[in-house]
Amino acid sequence: MNPKVHILNREVPQPETQRPSRAEVEAAVRTIIRWTGEDPDRNGLVETPARVTRSLEESFSGYGQDPAEILEKTFEEIEGYDEMIVLRDIRFESHCEHHIAPIIGRAWVAYIPDGRVVGISKLARVIDVYAKRLQIQERMTAQIANTINDVLKPRGLGVIIKATHHCMTTRGVHKPGTDLVTSRMLGCFRDSTLTRREFLGMAA
Repeated sequence: MNPKVHILNREVPQPETQRPSRAEVEAAVRTIIRWTGEDPDRNGLVETPARVTRSLEESFSGYGQDPAEILEKTFEEIEGYDEMIVLRDIRFESHCEHHIAPIIGRAWVAYIPDGRVVGISKLARVIDVYAKRLQIQERMTAQIANTINDVLKPRGLGVIIKATHHCMTTRGVHKPGTDLVTSRMLGCFRDSTLTRREFLGMAA
């Protein structure tokens, strides 16, 4: 039977693969070190496999978290507040799924509530959950927006992400100083030019 992961209360079948043990990951790092031409038993490298494994656990911790659960606790005593709520300049670190190279960026999230709001730290945590996975920026933008929209059901929602991809700034075409900008607009953010323009102005 396939193991399953719960995402937005849906069970998604996972491949029939068993997660490697810590020892297997450390052995793989030792292999990479040998492949570079180095000696993994050299004094300065002997603990590197363990360090790299711990670092990878942190970098990809998002696979063990359900972003929908983070947003479950909401507040309805908002005295009828129905204007835009914007959380700006949220820094995140991710890795591209093509080269496992760092993606360093910032996100802006805005929504217009429909009777309830969520603690602002929860929005930042949702971004981190998706960032701590192998990603492409376009998908990550859509995942963040869709999750918040599905759980909070606001009148409208917007997400903008600006990020530097090391797979093109420090390797490949070597174009430092470039960044990629993606956005997803839902509800009145998609339907209303004025609402969308107001949000885009805050993220300029």
